[in-house]
Amino acid sequence: NTAWCHPVVYQRIMAARAERGTKMVVIDPRRTETCDEADIHLALRPGSDVALMNGLLAHCREAGALDRAFLDDHVHAPAGLWDTLAEGTDLWSTAATCDLPPADLRAFYELFARTPRTVTLFSQGINQSIRGTDQVNAILNVHLATGRIGKPGAAPFSITGQPNAMGGREVGGLATTLAAHRGFTPDDIAEVKRFWAAPRMAEKPGLKAVDLFRSIGEGRVKALWIMATNPAVSLPDASRVREALAACPFVVVSDCIAETDTSRIAHVKLPALGWGEKDGTVTNSERTISRQRALLPPPAEAKPDWWIVTQVARAMGWRDAFCYDRPADIYREHARLSAYRNEGKRLFDIGSHAALSNGQYDALQPVRWGGQPFADGRFPTPDGKARLVPVAQREMSSALPKWPM
Repeated sequence: NTAWCHPVVYQRIMAARAERGTKMVVIDPRRTETCDEADIHLALRPGSDVALMNGLLAHCREAGALDRAFLDDHVHAPAGLWDTLAEGTDLWSTAATCDLPPADLRAFYELFARTPRTVTLFSQGINQSIRGTDQVNAILNVHLATGRIGKPGAAPFSITGQPNAMGGREVGGLATTLAAHRGFTPDDIAEVKRFWAAPRMAEKPGLKAVDLFRSIGEGRVKALWIMATNPAVSLPDASRVREALAACPFVVVSDCIAETDTSRIAHVKLPALGWGEKDGTVTNSERTISRQRALLPPPAEAKPDWWIVTQVARAMGWRDAFCYDRPADIYREHARLSAYRNEGKRLFDIGSHAALSNGQYDALQPVRWGGQPFADGRFPTPDGKARLVPVAQREMSSALPKWPM
């Protein structure tokens, strides 16, 4: 629901419609305020997005809308992909699977096929679902096969759910990555370990949120530090999350809110700063790094998250590794790591910021890293080619009567 959840992007969409007559298709089981301005609203059956996008890809192939030169030069398609796609992707079968009027589906497919400059915006409704990975891959397949990526006005565009979701990924704030967009390959592990002069380094992905709380409930995780979130309310199956928290031997909560459903279960509460009291940087969906400057002084005993983590790390014996005095120190280290042994292997490289003075950091203006990715048709894979990923519409193995949507 872009009108409510991403109002700045939505205002730009409305401006484009007013100036250039840009067409807008909304794909959502619900009718939201965003649909009020749509040329087409596809109220598809919840969870049928893969079928919708596979049908679109099949239509583009039949309509001659595939970019054959782009596919040959810049994309790897696995053997048998097109044969697999031919099964159940005709207009009538797709309309039945998605519970859509065939006329509406045809109108969408024909509009997409004849409009080379197309942006597909998607967010939590696609990402955070039981088939999220397949749904995103289905969208990417369409854009790669039609060459609608790396060009002005043509891209799959994941608009994140939080203002700094991109920034969190840059610093490794995921269970499945190390810092600076590094994974868990032997080379990445060794290089991050060397950069930090660390005697030990994580060698495999950690537990994702749902798996983490399952492990707590099973007694395999004995201590938990929760920062700036309220999982007792926000995670799926919240009652089970609360049971796990209650059984955990040691729970620490850092938050700017004194009483939350999660903090009531905590053994230790640490007062942290709210967004208007923090100093640092945030990175938005288009990779623009912006300085976040405090509007208000810290209240009472509340401290910034970076300071809290630093003090705990020093108490654990890591004083030399956490010798930061200010956010600028952390940012400079972050910039150095992004460039360390990079040599063009990763798009994320802000090494030019590694030597910023404190004054330059304080005055830092918004800057977007990465230029225009994929404009030269090269992708961050060993051979420089993107990958088409075969995906199929799958039904849930069992019904969830408590959650029919």
